[in-house]
Formats: sequence, structure tokens, C-alpha cells
Amino acid sequence: MVRVELQDQTATVVQEWDMGERVRALAEAPDGAIWVLEDGPGGRLLELTPV
Repeated sequence: MVRVELQDQTATVVQEWDMGERVRALAEAPDGAIWVLEDGPGGRLLELTPV
């Protein structure tokens, strides 16, 4: 998973995380949490929250 900052027509990588599995979908919840759905038969639904 990669977090980027957008400025005009430029995207800059700010952080990268190895999720260990292929990610099928990402969504941001109204409270700022990120929901991650992994791909594959053992795929998980993960909720990522800021520390």
C-alpha cells in the first residue's frame, strides 16, 4: 500500500507498507479509518486506524 501526496499534476510517494498479500480494495471510512480487503481464498477484511 502506498500513500501519496498530490500537488497540481505531481504525485509524490510519502509512505509505503508491505501488506504481505495482494490488496483487492481500499476504502476510507468517515472516521478516517482505512478498510483493506485482501485478495484470495484466505483474504481478510482489515480496519487500519491511526495510532
